[in-house]
Amino acid sequence: MALKHRIYAFIFNVFRIFPIKHNAISFVSDKNESFNEDFRYIYRQFKKISKNEFTYNYIIKNKISLKNIYKLARSNYIFLNDNFFPLAYMKISSSSKVIQLWHGAGGFKKFGYSTTPKDNKDLINLIRKSSKNTDYLFITSNNYKNDFKEAFQIDEKKIYPLGMARLDYFAPKNLKNENIIKIKSEFEKKYPKIKEKKIILYAPTFRETHKYNNVFKYFKVKKFLSELSEYVILLRLHPKMYQFGLDDKLMDDVLKLDNVYDLTDYESIEELMLISDILITDYSSLMVEYTILNKPIVLFAYDLDNYLENERGFYIDYKKDVPGTIVKTTEELIRTIKNNNFSTKRLNEFKNLQFDNLDGKASKRIVDFVLKTK
Repeated sequence: MALKHRIYAFIFNVFRIFPIKHNAISFVSDKNESFNEDFRYIYRQFKKISKNEFTYNYIIKNKISLKNIYKLARSNYIFLNDNFFPLAYMKISSSSKVIQLWHGAGGFKKFGYSTTPKDNKDLINLIRKSSKNTDYLFITSNNYKNDFKEAFQIDEKKIYPLGMARLDYFAPKNLKNENIIKIKSEFEKKYPKIKEKKIILYAPTFRETHKYNNVFKYFKVKKFLSELSEYVILLRLHPKMYQFGLDDKLMDDVLKLDNVYDLTDYESIEELMLISDILITDYSSLMVEYTILNKPIVLFAYDLDNYLENERGFYIDYKKDVPGTIVKTTEELIRTIKNNNFSTKRLNEFKNLQFDNLDGKASKRIVDFVLKTK
């Protein structure tokens, strides 16, 4: 792995003999185009400033392409939203700015240095050297500055709580009832059977303990819908689940049920959040974003003991601080929803800790800041 990063950086450094191209912007994306929504909002903000002043490149981070590395080496602004370890070995021009947007809202699950075994010196070195070459890290709240400082091993002077670009989708004007009705009406045209139904968004996260990725072994969807027939379930599964642990037969059986829709590949997760009535998740940071909507959250944590002991861990006390009701069985899940037994008392407190500002102007703050400090 380190060899590939070094090769990528070596090619980048060779291309550094060419001058930086004024106002060239590169977005370094994951190969499966995940987490790209933040980039779209940043792109739109640059376009608002000037339709023609900037040029844009989309770079697939795990692909060694001479053309793309050449564009990256000449970029004035380099935007990241995930780890990009070739950065550790790159000779970044003083005329360029490297901006880390990070794809996870708030401070919730541990990552980076926080989860790296301390005897893994090579990975720790990659994290630290990458952060040394990062100019700015934008987060959603000053409350979690120390957590991000630890995770990235980055100078806290580089961390700015300006917000998360894609959460501009939840600007106050977009949360008005008439807008939600309009979006839901358009959604119902695609899926007419959901009319007059309440909507549950089920979005479980990926586990390193692969047997627990087989979510439908634990979530008895047929039983659930037989007792709560007024609901439809929109599935938003973590892409890695299809590779590790998800039972194809169980999945097929679930998808044969009425009122179940697999929308894992649906373009806008924000839209699904907006039209849903309840979120069921487990350890996904999606719950952090969902608190913006002030709607019920249920944490179906059937493997909680194992997750706390063997997985990444959290920057919070999961059992005490999550903004919803924790259940471990389908029966508990049914009772919770039937009885409206939602733990909402922590929701506002949790949201206020996670976000300093939800005015829908994070993209503007970020772009204005980057341009002002160039």
